[in-house]
Amino acid sequence: MVSSRSNLLKPAFIVGVLGLSLFNMQAQAAVKVPTHTRHLNPTASLQLISLNTDNVPLDNGADDLSDIADMLESADQAEDLIDSVADESVLNDDSTVINTDIPVEVAQVSLNAISPETLKTFVALIDLVRREYVDTVNDEELFNNAMSGMLTKLDSHAEFLDAEAYENLRAFTEGDVGDIGIKVTYQPTLGYWVITEVLDDSPADKKGITVGDYLHQVDEFKLGEDEESNDIEQLLTGIAGTQVDVVTSTAGRRKHTTTLQRNNSHPQLIETRLVDGIAIIRLPAFQNNSREKLLQSLIDLDQPITGVLLDLRDNPGGVLASAVSVASLFMTDTDVVQIKSRQADSRTLSTKGAALLEGLPVVVLQNRYSASAAEVLASSLQAQRRATVLGEVSYGKGSVQSVIPLNDEQAVKLTVANYMTASGKKIDGIGVEPDSLLSGSESTWEQQALDLLRQKALTSGIRFVRREALNNASDKKSDISNNNNTLIDNVVEKPTSMVKMK
Repeated sequence: MVSSRSNLLKPAFIVGVLGLSLFNMQAQAAVKVPTHTRHLNPTASLQLISLNTDNVPLDNGADDLSDIADMLESADQAEDLIDSVADESVLNDDSTVINTDIPVEVAQVSLNAISPETLKTFVALIDLVRREYVDTVNDEELFNNAMSGMLTKLDSHAEFLDAEAYENLRAFTEGDVGDIGIKVTYQPTLGYWVITEVLDDSPADKKGITVGDYLHQVDEFKLGEDEESNDIEQLLTGIAGTQVDVVTSTAGRRKHTTTLQRNNSHPQLIETRLVDGIAIIRLPAFQNNSREKLLQSLIDLDQPITGVLLDLRDNPGGVLASAVSVASLFMTDTDVVQIKSRQADSRTLSTKGAALLEGLPVVVLQNRYSASAAEVLASSLQAQRRATVLGEVSYGKGSVQSVIPLNDEQAVKLTVANYMTASGKKIDGIGVEPDSLLSGSESTWEQQALDLLRQKALTSGIRFVRREALNNASDKKSDISNNNNTLIDNVVEKPTSMVKMK
């Protein structure tokens, strides 16, 4: 049955995100990435930031949904299977305010101004699909598809999130990245990328994709012999809960497009190791707890650190506030990124707290799949001459999406703003150009970065210890003094302190 309208507005929470754009990207950077990989989308990445909205007034002049509901109910008298029209909702948060009042020029236009023929055609199409489509279809799925189609036509990042996708997106903030559960191999004798593995109960498996199918296209990228396995993997992988279109076929049959959500999620771990006193930190994505995990990884090294190699290769982005928090480890009171939206003045996010790694030299490694929050961090460190950036031109993504809950289980992801470097330099479609270009196999890049960093490494190092260890060290202060060490009590958000070894 059709619910005519919602009489009460429901409170909801809104979160802003940055995603990867695939359309109209121009290779404006100085370096020339090979044609077959220059515009490949590393993932449909997100960057979460806090946003706010006002409550939508009940008497804001907008028409309610009863006219559409009445038309749908009238058209559905024969079978009465159309379920509902979505409730309106209030969008709240506790940060910057986004005005959700309907603009005057829109509010003054009656819903009846929409062509009756358009509404009639929509209802007729629903009815036609229900009656004539070869397979029985679910009405709720039809309406979800209609909403999804409306959003995806806006841009490549706007989408309707069902319960599973929404939950995976929320889980990502704690560390999940996802894929669709397939592996592919290029077979030269066939001239196609062939699916060699489909995980049970994965998104691909549930949509009927099988081993032996050909993979022709991922989103708008047509695949051929020039692509590499890593290119395909990066196209299929992304923030858990985001969606991707794949074009497949069974040999000898026609191609078809399937929309899949990256719900085969797996946690991302910060990998940290020590080479000749230099901490190599591989940061795969930005989650809420990335700063704390990074510090914990340095504690676990239990050795003095003379420099930091921050590896952001293949990093698709993530929580923007997390990127700012990580930048805060290296810089004090420094602007990191500008956010510009349609509804509000531009705002600048800056570093906060103690810059515990401020005294250490830093080299950043990036590649063409480093995007969004990774570009924010790299560009800010580069602009302040706080780090040397090596590798190739990064992806170049500068739009912000908001994840707006419709209810407890569904949400909409909508593009609402753009971001630039703190100095106002554009990143979208351009990327971050490294200080030094690296070519050849990426397996050699780390060694090249280490060679450069050794020239800048400190003669003394910094060791991180737990607070409990610091307290124990205080009891043995005389022993530390005899060993010519200086204790520096620099307590961070979690019980962590720093000892500087001389």
